[in-house]
Order: sequence, then C-alpha cells, then structure tokens
Amino acid sequence: MKKVRNGFFVLAVLIIGTSVLAESELPQLNRKIVDFLDEVMGTQVDRGECWDLASVALQKSGAYFDRSSLKTIYQFGRIVDPKKEIILPGDIVQFEKVELKYQVDDAVYTESMAHHTAIVYEVTSPGNFVLAHQNTSFSGRKVGKSPFILSQMTKGKVTFYRPVSDKYSK
Repeated sequence: MKKVRNGFFVLAVLIIGTSVLAESELPQLNRKIVDFLDEVMGTQVDRGECWDLASVALQKSGAYFDRSSLKTIYQFGRIVDPKKEIILPGDIVQFEKVELKYQVDDAVYTESMAHHTAIVYEVTSPGNFVLAHQNTSFSGRKVGKSPFILSQMTKGKVTFYRPVSDKYSK
C-alpha cells in the first residue's frame, strides 16, 4: 500500500510541478516562442512548410538556429531527453518516421509523420502535449493545434529541442 501511495504522490507532484513550471518559470526564449505562436495561430508562416514555423519562431525569439550546414539544419537547440527532463511549452519537436496508434470509442486510428517539425504549445501532463504546427492534414498550411501523446507512438523517433541563445549554450 505504501508504494502505491508514494508512487501516486510522486506522480501528482510531477504533474503539478509541470503545470507550475510551464506557467511561472518558463525560460525567456520558450515564453517568446509561445507568445509568437499566439500571434500567428490560424495564419500561414512563411511558405507554410512545417519547419518554417520553427525557423521563424526561433528567429523572432532571438534563439540560436544554425542553418549553415545540412548536418545542422534540424538542430533547433539543445536536445532534451523527456525521460530525464521536463518538456516545456516552446520546445521544438522533430519527428522522423513516426507512427501513432490510438483508440477513440470503438475505432482504432493510426497516423504517420515521415518527417515533420512542430512546437510544444502546452504540456497537459508528462508525455501529453498540445502541439502547434502547420502543413498538416487538419490545418493545411496555417498554424493549428493538435494533441500528441508520447505513449501512442509505436514506431520512429521524436527529438525534443530546448531553444538556446547561442551555439555554446547547454
């Protein structure tokens, strides 16, 4: 019984801590990116490509984004491991060959993202996010929001990036 209670308590603290951190202690660059998303929601950013949203958000926030080499074109900041650190609103997400599977009522759905870039707009609980992105089936080339639940991922790779002020930031 104690283990269950303690585990529940730790989970509750983690969930509450995530919400509190996201609201009151969001790093300045992340806050600027979320503010930018609020400004452009429902509009097309640049050409409307998925990674245009991340590129412009990083530029507008003053974050570092090195596009000088094809090797770093999708290096949106410092890599964040969601198993070790809290993912925050304003973090950039890169999807590679990702497949999702989930159930709504009696129907089972699958989605795939061969190569896609999005931004965490909101963290609803650990591993559950609201993403802002464009060039999607639901919002077209305009910025829209959709849920993403990490545990629904059955295949592929997701990389989270924390915006940084310069290439030497950790």
